[in-house]
Amino acid sequence: MTDINELILEQLPIITFGTLLIVLVLLIMMIVQAVKMRKLRKNYDNLMSSTGVEDLESLLFQLKVQMDAIEDMQAENKDDINKALTKLKQVQGKIGVKRYNAYGERGTDLSFSVAMLNEQSDGLVLTGLYNRDGSYVYAKPLKGGESTYSLSNEEKEAIVLAQQEA
Repeated sequence: MTDINELILEQLPIITFGTLLIVLVLLIMMIVQAVKMRKLRKNYDNLMSSTGVEDLESLLFQLKVQMDAIEDMQAENKDDINKALTKLKQVQGKIGVKRYNAYGERGTDLSFSVAMLNEQSDGLVLTGLYNRDGSYVYAKPLKGGESTYSLSNEEKEAIVLAQQEA
């Protein structure tokens, strides 16, 4: 037992120096961490002061509520856009016009056929026949670019012109 005590007494300065060195390193690390913590606290206080909220949990809760509201609004907007696109496809936005002289030498180029189609080539063809004695207007419905009524060559040309529109 005395041998152990003597060994410890011989090594006591080295053990004391090593312990002091470890304590000094830990003290420096603690000071560095305290400086970082103060800087972090300052940044946190700056962040929280601009929100009007006292703690981070309340801020996160408010942000979650706002995000849910935005997602709901986005879903509504998506539905509205899909409805608008569906209606837009039904709009008769493709138009083809063919002017011609329906009566040869008795008329002029005032006769016309106008095809108004949507994306599915549904719509109508409107034909106006003009001569010196009078004018007549006819409307024929179209489904898929075809009509249940017979179509003249000029009406067919107007349909082709409308279908070629982008």
